[in-house]
Amino acid sequence: MRVATDEILTRPLGGKPKAGSWLRSLRQARVTAPMVLGGLVAGLVLGTSILMVVGDPGGGEPSATAIIALRQSEAAPEASAQVQANVERPKTGSSSASDVENASGVTVVRPTGTAAPTDAVVIQVPSAAPIRLSAAPDPRLVERGRHGNIPRLGEGRLRALDVYARPDTGGAGPRVAILVSGLGISQAATASAITRLPPAVSLAFAPYGSDLERTVARAREAGHEALLQAPMEPFDYPDSDPGPQTLLTSSRPPENLDRLSWVMSRFSGFIGIVNYMGAKLTSDPAALEPILREIGARGLGFVDDGTSPRSMAASLATKAKVPVARAEIVLDALPRPDAIDRELARLEAQARQKGFAFASASALPMSIDRIARWAAEAEMRGIRLVPVSVALGGSGAGTRLTSNRP
Repeated sequence: MRVATDEILTRPLGGKPKAGSWLRSLRQARVTAPMVLGGLVAGLVLGTSILMVVGDPGGGEPSATAIIALRQSEAAPEASAQVQANVERPKTGSSSASDVENASGVTVVRPTGTAAPTDAVVIQVPSAAPIRLSAAPDPRLVERGRHGNIPRLGEGRLRALDVYARPDTGGAGPRVAILVSGLGISQAATASAITRLPPAVSLAFAPYGSDLERTVARAREAGHEALLQAPMEPFDYPDSDPGPQTLLTSSRPPENLDRLSWVMSRFSGFIGIVNYMGAKLTSDPAALEPILREIGARGLGFVDDGTSPRSMAASLATKAKVPVARAEIVLDALPRPDAIDRELARLEAQARQKGFAFASASALPMSIDRIARWAAEAEMRGIRLVPVSVALGGSGAGTRLTSNRP
């Protein structure tokens, strides 16, 4: 049977189909197809072999090579001279050389009697390495008491105030010391103070927290100087009760000293004692003086947090032979963000006026937040944060700020 497509495929264009022509075409296709296929395979193998040997970096893309010559810019010498001029000529402005030095944190030492600027200067760049505090407890400064290990004065009058203090690296500019107290009880507040506050901010721990030894060690590893809070009698005691082992005006000195021994056994590595409440006890010289003597005899300092205007601690310091420092400003006496910011501004102004200022604050989340924000910018304004041991006259204090060091 003949199919119409057979005639189309086998018939020459314009001609009539011949009988048997489609059969001959099929036979020719059977012979030709293998030859054509074999030729394509052979060509593909040959091309692949050539590519494997020599590669095809151009990828078939047209390419050209051009030589680019660099010419010296005519403006280059002039620009270089301008840069050199900028380096050699200091910029003029409203800021003095001393202001720039204070804000940069770089100490410039000049020959005696010379003013800034001068050709003979020595620039001391502070080290960026973090300050590490001495390990605690130091066996030279520990003795066994009735309640546990407590500080003692070491040989050669070696003091915990000196050994455990955060070193002050020195430098120019107004100095500010800040003490944040009430730590060790709330884990969240304690962790926030340790991590958010600059290491130069000193931390005071209440004696009632759990695992205080480890908590204080973590704070000291972060660079914070540690102090210990001692519960002291307020005027409205026992309505306001600082807690167990409170030092009382009605107690005899041996009883108060035994309670102080219990407080001091709670953890190691602290440089001094801070009052917790205590407006009544710190205003009573007969009750306070034996306590101060004991603190000084054990190589510690006493810090008055500034919350009581009647405190007699500073006036008894020389008689009791103990270093005493009193906070001049309580930053969160009015616990509001705007009020804390105002007190921080007053603290900074006082430091600029006197060269040094000391403030205290509680461990309220609001207080920690405002102090951290202020401290982040204070250094740029030339304010230098220092630990509380500077106010107590510790070994890292540099210029002594108190005259009551025994």
